[in-house]
Amino acid sequence: MKPNKRNQSRREFLRLAVALPFGASLLGLRAAAAPFEGQVKITAVKAMQLDYMFGGCLIKIETDAGLVGYGEAGASGLIVRAYLKHMTEGSYPGSQKMKNGPAGLIGSDPLAIERLFYRMTSLQHPFMGHYGTLSGIDTALWDLAGKITGQPVYKLMGGPFRDGCPMYSHCDFLDDMHDAVSCRDWVQKMKEEPEGFDFFKFNIDQAFEVGKPFHPTVSSKEMIKYEHGLATLREAVGDAFELGVACHGEFDTPSGIAICNASESYSVSFVEDTLDVRYSDGWKMQREESPVPILTGEKLEPLREFKPFIDNRAVDIIHPDIAYAGGLTGVKKIADYAFISRIPVALHNRGSMVRTLATAHLSMAIQNFYRSESSLGRPGRVIESMSNDTEIAVREGILRVPEAPGIGLDLNEDHMRNHLAEGEPWWG
Repeated sequence: MKPNKRNQSRREFLRLAVALPFGASLLGLRAAAAPFEGQVKITAVKAMQLDYMFGGCLIKIETDAGLVGYGEAGASGLIVRAYLKHMTEGSYPGSQKMKNGPAGLIGSDPLAIERLFYRMTSLQHPFMGHYGTLSGIDTALWDLAGKITGQPVYKLMGGPFRDGCPMYSHCDFLDDMHDAVSCRDWVQKMKEEPEGFDFFKFNIDQAFEVGKPFHPTVSSKEMIKYEHGLATLREAVGDAFELGVACHGEFDTPSGIAICNASESYSVSFVEDTLDVRYSDGWKMQREESPVPILTGEKLEPLREFKPFIDNRAVDIIHPDIAYAGGLTGVKKIADYAFISRIPVALHNRGSMVRTLATAHLSMAIQNFYRSESSLGRPGRVIESMSNDTEIAVREGILRVPEAPGIGLDLNEDHMRNHLAEGEPWWG
């Protein structure tokens, strides 16, 4: 019996359709990169930290074509430079056998992103791959790929799924969430800001004093104080803003459940990181008891660390950061895996304009994207001053990514020189 060509075609289509979420991010890159493969080589990878960078430093990849790519690593400049020396040179027995260093970066084609990602993440002798460093390198490779091909990163990654990146901000400048006047003044000020954010996250230690890194099981007095502060803030906010609650892994499981239950009456959009960020059955117990969405992931690294949360339905929203979870390549893999379970992906970001724009590009290429954290809109607009393009700004709560090649950032070098961290060398 001859095979039915129609059925064969249909089976092939279904096979490709099933594989699509995992491979789609590379289709655009492969097509655009084909004419340029082998024409550009990496000559150096450098790191530098600015004085306002929160838990990170900048990465710059230089090439023999004069093009450079920028990323942001999830570690200090001092730590990253030490690990870069190990990755690109190697000074241990047997390292000389590895061409261009253990990671094979120097002399490589920057368009071979998937191969370089695999090589960096597979390192284990004498040290495991440092995800904070390799995350920044991966993002810089995507920026370079865009500049080489003349395309914005989101197009190379398969986007767009939406028109711009919805963002949320923070209640950092709310003086007292227990005071009605303070809350109303803060709401009015936020309404007047040009960014137009409609989603804000407050830290739970704005409601009651929290012990760090571990807080004893919450008391009824603390819960009463938490509910009073949340009720006061919600009354001032009304329906103008969505609210999220941020913890930082300080609580035990009964406390996490109590915080979630106390949040239900105030239309909280999510409760973040109540428990230690590593997976445990406590997360699943909390999810089963919580009446509000649970979010976690800002300090998790590769997909394998997100997998138990997703497989066990232990959270409602995952929250990776491109500076910690493998750059754009790593987080796209995480998002694609979460897509199978229809779990939305928020993107953590308290970084510079490099991390912010790269995050926004990635958001355009993620079908199950929720929204991104943002540190834009702060007094003085320091982060925004990192760019020479004054048009890059949040408006109506959305950051629209540049259509320029790469992540589209024209760096203001005078600004960067004025904001070098103390003792930090210029691209040392």
